[in-house]
Amino acid sequence: MIQQTAVARIDALIEEQERAFLDRQPRSAELLARARRSLAGGVTSNWQISQPQPIWLSHGSGSRVWDADGNEYVDLHGGYGVNLAGHGHPAIVRAVTERVPAGTHFAQPTEDAIVVAEELRRRFGLPLWRFNNSGTEATMDAVHLMRAATGRDRILKIEGCYHGHHDSVMVSVYNDIEELGSPDRPDSPASGAGLPEAVLDLVTVVSFNDVAALQRLLEEHQGEVAGMILEPVMMNAGIILPEEGYLARVRDVVHEHGGLLAFDEIKTGFTTGPGGVTALSGVTPDLVCLAKALGGGVPCGAIGGTEEVMRLIAEGEYEQVGTFNGNPLTMAAARAQLTEVLDDAAYARIDALRGRMVSGAERIVEDYEIPAHVVAIGAKGCITFSTTPVRDYRDFLAVDDRWSHAHWLFQLAGGVFLPPWGKAEQWLLSVQHTEEDIDRFLDNLAAFGRALRA
Repeated sequence: MIQQTAVARIDALIEEQERAFLDRQPRSAELLARARRSLAGGVTSNWQISQPQPIWLSHGSGSRVWDADGNEYVDLHGGYGVNLAGHGHPAIVRAVTERVPAGTHFAQPTEDAIVVAEELRRRFGLPLWRFNNSGTEATMDAVHLMRAATGRDRILKIEGCYHGHHDSVMVSVYNDIEELGSPDRPDSPASGAGLPEAVLDLVTVVSFNDVAALQRLLEEHQGEVAGMILEPVMMNAGIILPEEGYLARVRDVVHEHGGLLAFDEIKTGFTTGPGGVTALSGVTPDLVCLAKALGGGVPCGAIGGTEEVMRLIAEGEYEQVGTFNGNPLTMAAARAQLTEVLDDAAYARIDALRGRMVSGAERIVEDYEIPAHVVAIGAKGCITFSTTPVRDYRDFLAVDDRWSHAHWLFQLAGGVFLPPWGKAEQWLLSVQHTEEDIDRFLDNLAAFGRALRA
């Protein structure tokens, strides 16, 4: 009965909260109107478009951010996973401040690059690394390397997974159910315009957590598959955890068919633990892609791999190049992030905060009979507004996004900034968050629960 009342109220709550949101954001409205005259869509990335309007931020400090209208928020957005150190962390500030007057770009390596590579080798168990400038570049290098190493063209990817915006992975990302085809043999729909059919024909899609379907597809394309790229914990669809033994079986099946395996740890690297899901699972792939939290807030990317694969770079067979690769400013920030910020004490603190967040949210969900469950790993978590587990993208599509949007609006009204893409995104805890920050989130969730029952 309570859930039926909540369903009936959800649209009215959204309308009410969006009006209040716009009342709080007049300066953001002014900036948006101005931006639309010179910025396509009025923002700097399509991911920044949100309803009822984009939020323009002014500054951040510690665990907080302030918008252009002066409103203060606990920052659980975290720049989509970048801000694991929080804002203005003293170690990052010192590293960047010392680097800037000493030169921010040479297109030549600095010693910091060696230290960062050594730390990545230790954490992820892969011997050789190269740097680039974003998650998109990291996954692009991974796809190129798998093709170069095997002499094959076909790539496998997971249905609904986002790996950046280069051609080979802009396939079956945020597509509607009508475009997906059969669950056993999904189609490979383009995710946006500008993708040649010839590229789509070389990407085969498989559902997450379905090893049997993966085996069938590898057999159907025997000798064609260069490799598979996947997020070892699927994100950009809330958080979907791998089932027990799934990752190890994927690696084994792909290897049995002569292919390589690349983990996209752009979102999970460092946020799920010191060595990402690679270390947590004990499953070491042929390649690991990193970005986001690696740079301590500075744009970055990295790719690590086995001796066998990375020799293609070392010997010049694959040209892994980039003017800004290993940029001194990025390497200084990354070195501080890995050697001073993300230590054992930081992860112990994050674990404690996550425990408080999850237990509190689960209690509120139960008390107010909210049709939801909590999923969390490391510094990342989300409330999935479904009473049943989500194991793949098709399950995710069935989740009603109105609940996530309404919850997002309630959190903003109560001074907590979450990513604006509703059910698709996760919160991020930083090393600078406090119990008070967690309790503000929980208070807002309880307010949402009370509103649903009113």
